[in-house]
Amino acid sequence: MVRRARRINRELAEVYPYAHPELDFRNPFELLCATVLSAQTTDLRVNQTTPALFAAYPTPEDMAAAVPEEMEELIRPTGFFRAKTKSLLGLSAALRDEFGGEVPGRLDDLVKLPGVGRKTANVVLGNAFGVPGITVDTHFGRLVRRWKWTDEEDPVKVEAVVADIFPKSEWTMLSHRVIFHGRRVCHARKPACGACPIAPLCPSYGEGETDPEKARKLLKYEMGGQPGQRLSPPADYPGKPAPALGAG
Repeated sequence: MVRRARRINRELAEVYPYAHPELDFRNPFELLCATVLSAQTTDLRVNQTTPALFAAYPTPEDMAAAVPEEMEELIRPTGFFRAKTKSLLGLSAALRDEFGGEVPGRLDDLVKLPGVGRKTANVVLGNAFGVPGITVDTHFGRLVRRWKWTDEEDPVKVEAVVADIFPKSEWTMLSHRVIFHGRRVCHARKPACGACPIAPLCPSYGEGETDPEKARKLLKYEMGGQPGQRLSPPADYPGKPAPALGAG
């Protein structure tokens, strides 16, 4: 299992050499806020929403002083906007009052912030601070169970199992590759098995569409010739930028 898991990671690295966090951000504070907003919605919808949010509140000090009702209107498209506003106001005040207006670079500090759990903390650490971390979102959990790396459902237990399979230096990029594959090919309801580049390594091959032509029609984002999720993707991203809110 370990040998197969590591080979899957190597194969995914060749398929997605451009794998990256799919949230637009320019600094740790923006990534932290965007990750909190990404709960129960798509990264695309977050990316379409955050430009106005960060224009209005570019720093923790600015955000902590926001009028809740005004922030709610800005982030309404992401859903659960009242709870998310409460989290953003709380974490911004904590950053202002306890961390000098800076996002901390330690897991123990991050998870103490309102609305921030291990998943969000690992996203921030891995992509804003270069600290290796495994991001167990719904895609990651689904795929590692399909690949028989673990049968655990609890994200913390999944993280621990996967951390034992791979060297720490691989954790952050492994997370990106697995999540990319889950969003583009290995979907929850109908995986595109017939168009999957790692099909020979998959113990669950056949759960989805195996006909190559039909499977190719299931591919999403750049794999399916459609725009990605970021309005400002990295320079090496081979797909099209996502449209701004209201642009299609």
